[in-house]
Amino acid sequence: MRTYSVRPATADDLDSARSVMLDTVYRDFGTGYVPRWHADIVDPAAYYLAPARHTLLVAVDEGGRVVGTGALDSRGPQSPPNPPRLAERYPSGATAQLRRVYVRPGHRRRGIARELVARLLDFAAADGGYRSVYLHTDPAVPGAEPFWRSLGTVVHDEREGAGGGGGQSVVHFEIPLTRTGGAVDVPERATA
Repeated sequence: MRTYSVRPATADDLDSARSVMLDTVYRDFGTGYVPRWHADIVDPAAYYLAPARHTLLVAVDEGGRVVGTGALDSRGPQSPPNPPRLAERYPSGATAQLRRVYVRPGHRRRGIARELVARLLDFAAADGGYRSVYLHTDPAVPGAEPFWRSLGTVVHDEREGAGGGGGQSVVHFEIPLTRTGGAVDVPERATA
């Protein structure tokens, strides 16, 4: 039986966290590293550890290996590439944007991502300055869209209708600014 812990990342975790993130953008997204989309991956300390209203969490297995990441920052979606109405609805400073919720394939379906999100929502609620929680996902990534649909509400699906996001097939979500209940109750549960 495996156990996991979820905690704020430290400077010592950054190389391992970066590895999880880069592996995901190369393997699952198929895009590889794109500077305008992934600059935070290269310098997570500047994006997530230094700003007080931002955070980076890691999920660690019993051997101390980082197997998952989840981040939150106060940067709302920018237009372009996102539709202008989303940038207006989710302004920077008042929006907690969930980012980089990634779990290595061999550790998926064990409640790790759900626990990462629950902890990120706790962080956003404790901040007191966020009005909403936003994220976007690529529905081509296996399991991503159903996972986010289980936690939030679709506010825009770029696959439907005109006025999308410049030819992307991205689904945009709002997540309630409350704790989701944490990890699912299974033997290999993510723990505090």
